[in-house]
Amino acid sequence: MNGDYHASRLTEDHRRGAVWVALWRYVFRHRIAADACVLDLGAGYGDFINSVTARRRIAVDTWAGLADHVAPGVEALVTPVTDLGAIADDSVDFAFASNLFEHLPQDAFVLALREIARTLSPRGTLTILQPNYRYAFREYFDDYTHVAVYSHISLADLLTAHGWDVTEVRPRFLPLTVKSRLPVWPWLIAAYLASPFKPMGKQMLVVARPR
Repeated sequence: MNGDYHASRLTEDHRRGAVWVALWRYVFRHRIAADACVLDLGAGYGDFINSVTARRRIAVDTWAGLADHVAPGVEALVTPVTDLGAIADDSVDFAFASNLFEHLPQDAFVLALREIARTLSPRGTLTILQPNYRYAFREYFDDYTHVAVYSHISLADLLTAHGWDVTEVRPRFLPLTVKSRLPVWPWLIAAYLASPFKPMGKQMLVVARPR
């Protein structure tokens, strides 16, 4: 239905990988234990999961090219996020979804939340990074596969309504896209993350755990 999305909208870009390496260094390595099982939902080219150091790494996507892009040691599962039957109950410590749920109808999102909750361990959390419509409304539908709209408020409310406790909300976490001429130098990313001011900050970060 979406055609060749990876050849049009989501082309491979080395800058995306550089951003995730920096995000691992400055953010996520402080949130993910070495003995954790990490699940990357909608993993795409594997930029996030490939940067992670953890006991077990699992990448999920409907894209058949997933296995060709994840690093050695990463388990690649070609399946929708609404069907995580290949992943055992209570086995995932850190679930992550970047720029995923805006592509799903809300009923599919809710079903995915049930599946994710089933896989999470007692210490498990879900971290969501995606466009914040409140700040990205001008560009939001430039991506023709966006079908759902969320702000940091509506996303947190939806999670709460479906049995999750929201523990962290950052309305302006990152710029919207790497499709710009802005440099992706690690020191610049570190400075941006540390700054209380977020020019062009149009992606939100939301963390939650099953209630």
